[in-house]
Amino acid sequence: MKKGKKVLVLLGSPRRKGNSAILAEKIAEGAKSKGVSVKTVFLQGLNIAPCTACYACQKPKSKGCSIDDDMQPIYRAMLEAGAWVIASPVYWFTLSAQMKIWMDRCLAFPAYGKDPFEGKRIAIAMAYGGEDPFDSGCVNALRTFQDAYSYVGAKIVGMVYGSAMEPGDIKSDRSLMREAKELGRKLAGNKG
Repeated sequence: MKKGKKVLVLLGSPRRKGNSAILAEKIAEGAKSKGVSVKTVFLQGLNIAPCTACYACQKPKSKGCSIDDDMQPIYRAMLEAGAWVIASPVYWFTLSAQMKIWMDRCLAFPAYGKDPFEGKRIAIAMAYGGEDPFDSGCVNALRTFQDAYSYVGAKIVGMVYGSAMEPGDIKSDRSLMREAKELGRKLAGNKG
């Protein structure tokens, strides 16, 4: 990404300062160090309805999603940004409900522009309880992102994830914090 480009951070935790949000903040810090502007959207509390499978967004000459809610400005922000940071805690062996509703509503995203996912650069940040990314379900969530973005032609630049239960616990993993900041630099760069 060139100087002046935008990164959109999508926080899928119900906690504004939760562990996945802290990881996303570090990624954003790294991106900002490369001169990139960052916009953050906290999904919790927004009026985003689940997809109703009406398929209005899939019809020729569609104007977008038929649901008029808080997802509409998010679609615009998604279009404007060359890169996204997607942050979610692991809940019940996969991504959070807040993130899943956003992801489901991405079905309509192609109605907002020709191949809008193509070339998007994505960083994933996840926090999970337990000691293992496999038995915690973190790997399930990561695989969901890998499959979806491979299908639509977006590029996952990198992923950071770690174990933390209480809000702020993730900060004690200094190596992970450095890795997250470096991912932000990489996300803002032209390669990776």
